[in-house]
Amino acid sequence: MNDFVRNTSGILIREFGGYFGSPVAYVFIVIFLMLCGFFTFSLSHFYEIGQADLRIFFEWHPWIFLFLVPAVGMRLWAEERRTGTIELILTLPVTLVQVIVGKFLAAWLFIGVALILTFPMVLTVLYLGDPDMGAIVCGYFGSFLMAGAYLSVGSMTSAMTRNQVISFILAVVICLFLVLAGWPPITDALTGWAPVWLVNVVSGFSFMPHFASMERGVVDLRDLIYFVSVIFFMLFANGVILQNRRAN
Repeated sequence: MNDFVRNTSGILIREFGGYFGSPVAYVFIVIFLMLCGFFTFSLSHFYEIGQADLRIFFEWHPWIFLFLVPAVGMRLWAEERRTGTIELILTLPVTLVQVIVGKFLAAWLFIGVALILTFPMVLTVLYLGDPDMGAIVCGYFGSFLMAGAYLSVGSMTSAMTRNQVISFILAVVICLFLVLAGWPPITDALTGWAPVWLVNVVSGFSFMPHFASMERGVVDLRDLIYFVSVIFFMLFANGVILQNRRAN
C-alpha cells in the first residue's frame, strides 16, 4: 500500500508539474474561464434573471466539458505512444495501475485548478445577494466529479491510438452520447414512442440527470456511485488496452 501511494503520488506530482511547463495549460484555463463567463453572463443573461445563485453557471458545464476535457485527456497516452516513451513507461519498476491512476489524477487535479479559478463567480453572487453556499459547494463538487468522468473517457480513448485528434474525436462522440441520452429534449422525444422503462434505462447512462441533482445542491449516493463507476470502468478499460499492448 505504501509503495502504491508513493509511486502514484510521484507520478502525479511529475505529471501535474508538467502541465504548467507548457503554454497549452494556460491557454486551456483562459479558454475555459472565457467560455464560462460568456455563457453565464451573455447567453444566460445572469444579471437580468435576478437570482443570487450559480445554477445557470453550472448548467453550461456539461457542454463546455464536452470539448475541453477530451482535449486534456487526448494526450495522456496518445502522446506517449507517438513518441515511443510508452515502451519505457511499461518497463519502469511501477505497476500499470499506478501509472494510470497517477496520470489520471494529475489531469483531474489540473481541471480542478481551472474550476477553482472560477471563484469570481462565487464572489459575484455573494456581492449581489445571500446565496445558498451549500448548493454552490455541491455544484462545484458535482462539476468536478463529472469532469473526472469525461476525463476517464478521454484517457481510455487516448490509450487506443497514437493520434491525438482521433482520440479527441472518439472521446467527444462517447461523451456526447452520455450527455444527450439524458438531455430533457432528447428524453421528451423518446417518451413519444418508446416505453417509459426504456427511456429511464437510456437516461440512466447519461451524465445529465446525475449532475442535475448536484447542480441543485442535492447529494444523492446513487449519483456519486454513478460517476465513480464510470471513472472506474473507463480506467479499467484503459488498463486492459495498455495491458494488451504490453503483452503484444
